[in-house]
Amino acid sequence: MSDTPFGFSNPDDDPDRKKDEGSGSGGSGGGIPFGFGLPGSGGGDNPFGGQGFDPAQFGQMLSQFGQMLAGMGSAMGSGGGSGPVNYDIATKLARQQIGSVTPVSPRTADAVADAARLAELWLDAATTLPAGASKAVAWTPVDWLDNTLETWKRLCDPIAEQVNGMMLGGLPEEARAMAGPMMGMFSQMGGVAFGSQLGQALGQLSKEVLTSTDIGLPLGPEGTAALLPAAVESFGEGLEQPAQEVLVFLAAREAAHQRLYSHVPWLRQRMLATVEEYARGIRMDMSSIEDLAQGLDPSALSDPSKLEEILKQGAFEPQTTPEQKAALERLETMLALVEGWVETVVADALGERLPGASALTETLRRRRATGGPAEQTFATLVGLELRPRKVREAAALWRRLTTDAGTEARDHVWEHPDLLPDSSDLDNPAAFVDRVIGGGTGAFEDPIAQLQATMEREQAERDRAAEDRPDEDRPGDDPTP
Repeated sequence: MSDTPFGFSNPDDDPDRKKDEGSGSGGSGGGIPFGFGLPGSGGGDNPFGGQGFDPAQFGQMLSQFGQMLAGMGSAMGSGGGSGPVNYDIATKLARQQIGSVTPVSPRTADAVADAARLAELWLDAATTLPAGASKAVAWTPVDWLDNTLETWKRLCDPIAEQVNGMMLGGLPEEARAMAGPMMGMFSQMGGVAFGSQLGQALGQLSKEVLTSTDIGLPLGPEGTAALLPAAVESFGEGLEQPAQEVLVFLAAREAAHQRLYSHVPWLRQRMLATVEEYARGIRMDMSSIEDLAQGLDPSALSDPSKLEEILKQGAFEPQTTPEQKAALERLETMLALVEGWVETVVADALGERLPGASALTETLRRRRATGGPAEQTFATLVGLELRPRKVREAAALWRRLTTDAGTEARDHVWEHPDLLPDSSDLDNPAAFVDRVIGGGTGAFEDPIAQLQATMEREQAERDRAAEDRPDEDRPGDDPTP
């Protein structure tokens, strides 16, 4: 995938990933997508910088900005440009990158449906969660784009909105007064910037994902399991595994994701809310905004490739906040728990039935470690570099819980977010398993029963204390012989 449209970086210490120690904020991300500079060559010349506000320089910037608007052409006037992300541009650029696609043949569609039915049958014995998909379909990359765009809006809007708001809110009062009605144009230009880069990223991603849940999130419509046969075929090349086995294996993973997201009602919203929490924590050092329009060729704004080069310059550096770090940690842990649970359930369902299941699982792990679609997506979207180590740890925790407590106790943990293991539990799964076996989930499930048990225990302790007191101290006893 192309470099980070929403490119915030987040360092991690996973040995499975090679980090570029010298890159600004510590990851593959670039600057904020709204990455145009302001006039001037340094802090002293920056009309918004630490040397005071210069109306003359700002007037020059507005003049140059007017030329930039002329270069935006029809892009600025498109119907999808009123929000924080111009999704009309995103969709058009994604479709251009996808190019022509061959429709899914009826035979291929039937093969996907058959594989899904077989996978559901085998999954019934491996989890207490019932089937979550009412139908299984085969998508082209264009189908994937069309059917997942609404979810992308929920993921992208909060971040783009916050970035645009920080950009405009950081202007001095004098600058906002001079800009007047052009302030709306700044926001619209930001929407074009986000839309341009998002569109190119989605176009690339649509040709790589294998299922609708390949990045760990339920991107498609509820109740619909979807596989992308063209990507599945490319994935299976060189694996020395029968094509039908590969299809059933991936159908089982898709079906397991669907079961989890369909029957854990809080999970989908919790994932999206965590992204929104991250967005609310975005902060910028506005003193770094400089050279917005100097030397910019307005015609470049009508050329997506040149626009991308401009946006990659990274004029803004986001300031990592404690709130962001906490939100990213929760998101990464939640994704690892989902993927680890799916891996465990699919292994139990297919292990003895599909000879190549273990090899296919290992192939997906390597794909994840080298930066698969999920890793690229979250690096692009929120600067989170998913650590394959966490998924392995989560899978080990679910495996241990299944072995020691059983399938029902394992799946029961998903009934409430407070019951789920956290990042510390991934480092010490034995303690978490002991809590579950010791009744930790039951105590939360029935607080009335917990209260009653506490009262009974306290009453028993009082009774024992009364029995241990000397006879003369017991109430009701007559000390007179």
